[in-house]
Amino acid sequence: MANTSPSQVTQHLLVVLVEDHPGVLNRVVSLMRRRSFNIDSITVGHSEQPGVSRMTIVVNGADDEVEQVGKQLYKLLEVLKVTDITDQPCVARELALIKVAAKSQTRAEILQIAQIYGARVLDASPNSLLMEATGGEDKIDALLGMLRGFGIRELVRTGRIAMVRGPQTAQTDGTGRRSGRSLERITEGTVAVAE
Repeated sequence: MANTSPSQVTQHLLVVLVEDHPGVLNRVVSLMRRRSFNIDSITVGHSEQPGVSRMTIVVNGADDEVEQVGKQLYKLLEVLKVTDITDQPCVARELALIKVAAKSQTRAEILQIAQIYGARVLDASPNSLLMEATGGEDKIDALLGMLRGFGIRELVRTGRIAMVRGPQTAQTDGTGRRSGRSLERITEGTVAVAE
């Protein structure tokens, strides 16, 4: 019997390749806001291709709604490729910088916790330690849980970045051939779609 229940809301991990132009981030975020999506995290940086930036966006939504947003993103001229890597095996990481209150009597315990979680101490003062931690979201959350009792004075955390495991990339299917829908700019304002 077919499942007739509405789609469940799940967390999706989208990789969006865009032309590196001013205002592109604003247009992508505005489009998602108009579609009533709350972005859990967004990370943007240069890609391996000159002039192309890579956005990693984490959103919550039903599968069909997220698919529709992907189609809407293609309407933005600067968007080159949208890939939902939610169900693919991938490596995902976050970075956190954490400033923890560290008195002389607790410093050794804090350093031991940092070592367990693979965090590096970047700076020390008589009353605090500044640490860098990288890893999955669960690992960062667990480290923060352990450090809260000592007093977190300041915290900054990046959004998630992710890459699919194996030979597959955001542009290819693992065999070196372009996968999915790729866009090629022909003239200003005109886009050709290659399958």
